Amino acid sequence: VPHRVADAWIRPPRNLLDMDTFSKSDPVVVLFVQGSGSSEWKEFGRTEVIDNTLNPDFVRKFVLDYYFEEKQNLRFDPPGSHSAVLGAQDFLGQAFVALGEVIGSQRGRLERPLTGVPGKRCGTILLLAEELSNCRDIVTMQLCANKLDKKDFFGKSDPFLVFYRSNEDGTFTICHKTEVVKNTLNPVWQPFTIPVRALCNGDYDRTVKIDVYDWDRDGSHDFIGEFATSYRELSRAQSQFTVYEVLNPRKKCKKKKYVNSGTVTLLSFSVESEFTFVDYIRGGTQLNFTVAIDFTASNGIPSQPTSLHYASPYQLSAYALALKAVGEIIQDYDSDKLFPAYGFGAKLPPDGKISHQFPLNNNVDNPSCAGIEGVLASYLQSLRTVQLYGPTNFAPVINQVAGTAAQVTDGSQYHVLLIITDGVISDMLQTKEAIVTASALPMSIIIVGVGPAEFEAMEELDGDEVRLSSRGRYAERDIVQFVPFRDYVDDSGNQVLSMARLAKDVLAEIPEQLLSYMKTRDIKPRQADP
Repeated sequence: VPHRVADAWIRPPRNLLDMDTFSKSDPVVVLFVQGSGSSEWKEFGRTEVIDNTLNPDFVRKFVLDYYFEEKQNLRFDPPGSHSAVLGAQDFLGQAFVALGEVIGSQRGRLERPLTGVPGKRCGTILLLAEELSNCRDIVTMQLCANKLDKKDFFGKSDPFLVFYRSNEDGTFTICHKTEVVKNTLNPVWQPFTIPVRALCNGDYDRTVKIDVYDWDRDGSHDFIGEFATSYRELSRAQSQFTVYEVLNPRKKCKKKKYVNSGTVTLLSFSVESEFTFVDYIRGGTQLNFTVAIDFTASNGIPSQPTSLHYASPYQLSAYALALKAVGEIIQDYDSDKLFPAYGFGAKLPPDGKISHQFPLNNNVDNPSCAGIEGVLASYLQSLRTVQLYGPTNFAPVINQVAGTAAQVTDGSQYHVLLIITDGVISDMLQTKEAIVTASALPMSIIIVGVGPAEFEAMEELDGDEVRLSSRGRYAERDIVQFVPFRDYVDDSGNQVLSMARLAKDVLAEIPEQLLSYMKTRDIKPRQADP
């Protein structure tokens, strides 16, 4: 559990190297993090690209969990242009820092020189860290302007707004830019949303400064004017229009008859709460856990040590390990601890009929097992009574759970199906159709692949890169998470740590998948019982 959550953002690197021949550089900052006890750097995120400037001011922030007891090394790389391949970008230097250094520095501000280009001064980068408030409100607002100053010689202005949040030390941090509205002195900007914590860090009286600019192609945008407000003042627009004078301090000093450089009107302002996974769980949403286990012949004879179903006196099979790792975490969110458990791809006694959704407890009317231990016991019993066969069909058990999920869609029930399998899927078309249909229901699917097989089809079902589709229909949500079990086998023999990593990865997407369902259906958490 982190001690606090740090909202770390990049203030403008200054005086960057100019790597472009006919213009200035187009900087972007890439953040790399180094895992605890590891020498490997991994990309954490990157800012937006700002064209044609050596002094960029970035909007996008990095939100990091801060652990006091860990050395969290960060590396900031500002490549010079935004080509797709990082290695092909012009190198402008880099800065190394520990997150604790930023947080522990005076007022949470740390300036570091960029280094790495021999014989050249690469400029500096200013890092700021601020603790996030608990405020989870999201603001949607729309603004327009009237009679702004004309800045373009051959036409009217191309205005846009830049929002800045004030920091505790009196400085300002950019937090939003509107789109550019071309060739008008009376622009109407599109509505936009922004978290309240980004706008004012939860302090409703903190100053919010808004600059008005005229966009120029070369990046040297012309300053039209500015005005200041606060979240509390903005929120009054929920009942009335609010009009702000846009003032240009330099013009005001020079011209005695200067009135303003136009006005900006806040047309609308609304606030919605951003609900979390915990809000729904506290409000009574139940996670219903269902298990489906592969009983196809490719697993090998269960009594032989080479079988993926083989359990020695000293160690559980890969199937049992995966089941325990995931189930023991998810069972905490299911009040009755009764889990339907199925097998697929086996011949059943007494007539040898092939089934792709037989209950492990041999009870067709009530396939639920008591707790994860009950599921494990029924799984081991089935290994002794059924004949492993084939093929590997997923669609029947997915449709079975989807049918149950379709019965209650008010947000009080959410279903998680765990499929553990060893092989190449046999009914890919039917499975894709089943998943696309299920994506509109309150359910998620976890697939754990055991054994040495290649799992390309599972990666397609996962849908992280390309949204899954079937017969012209696209999945409404990404509801599938696939991991290969072999990636979590620890050579050191630390089975507990390995299975903890497995569970963490396969369950990582469940909260967001649940939230995406609730959001698309406009389902709000129920009030928790006192």
